[in-house]
Amino acid sequence: MDIRHLKTLIAIAEHRSFAGAADAIGLTQSAVSLHVKALEEELNTRLFDRETRPPLLNAHGKELVERAREIVGLCAGLTSSFAGDGMAGTLELGAVPTGLSGVLPPALVKLRSTHPDLKIRVASGLSSELADAVRKGNLDVAMVSEPTELATGLSWHACGREPLMVIAPRGTRGKTDRELLESLPYIRFQRFAWAGRVIDTHLRDRGIQVEQGMEMDSLEAVSMMVSNGLGVSIVPKRPIADPFPGAVRSLAFGEPPVFRDIGLVERTANPKSDLVKALYSVLIEQYLA
Repeated sequence: MDIRHLKTLIAIAEHRSFAGAADAIGLTQSAVSLHVKALEEELNTRLFDRETRPPLLNAHGKELVERAREIVGLCAGLTSSFAGDGMAGTLELGAVPTGLSGVLPPALVKLRSTHPDLKIRVASGLSSELADAVRKGNLDVAMVSEPTELATGLSWHACGREPLMVIAPRGTRGKTDRELLESLPYIRFQRFAWAGRVIDTHLRDRGIQVEQGMEMDSLEAVSMMVSNGLGVSIVPKRPIADPFPGAVRSLAFGEPPVFRDIGLVERTANPKSDLVKALYSVLIEQYLA
């Protein structure tokens, strides 16, 4: 079986059409069709329902896509598997933005110092987006907040906890998190992030009425808006020297305080599990430091 044909099938599943797959992998639509035909002839089974437009994967096709992802992942992991101590090759890593501006950079410095032959490519996104990219095999691992739900075939490993903090401009009156949150417009941080759902649930359960203001997807931008007096927010406190600007007042959210757990999500059958374990170890050290 030609692995190129399997990659084509995966591309069709991800881009939802033969034409979309052709554009994504740099083939003509005719070549994509030939790859599918070759797979169907080799397996002696139909993979698509051709009565729909565009053709849709049938049950056999969907099953093969999942197996194809495993096979392609195993092939991609061969380099690291045969590289001496297993710490060479390329690690495709995803991370939430707060990880990129928090514990991840020093963790990667330490990882590269002990494994200089390791190449790392980093992508940023929301936890749910990154987990889906891992499931599809586009990423080897992702640093995300604790999933509210996890797709079949994925596993999640906690490596640290970050308290959720109410932040307000320095000088804002209020002794409790509720008083701060109800004093100024609320700047929402990543509504659709997994951590954002946890925050919304706690606000609703406690009956805290916030005045909706801006919504942003950058922790640094939220902190700057707050420090300039434009509102209050609830954000994770990263374990770094200066998590918030000097003009910001912070107070724990909840009693007892609410935390978000940070960890790594990977495929359960990950051919690069040795690389993921090495990354996990340095992240644990960063959170315990």
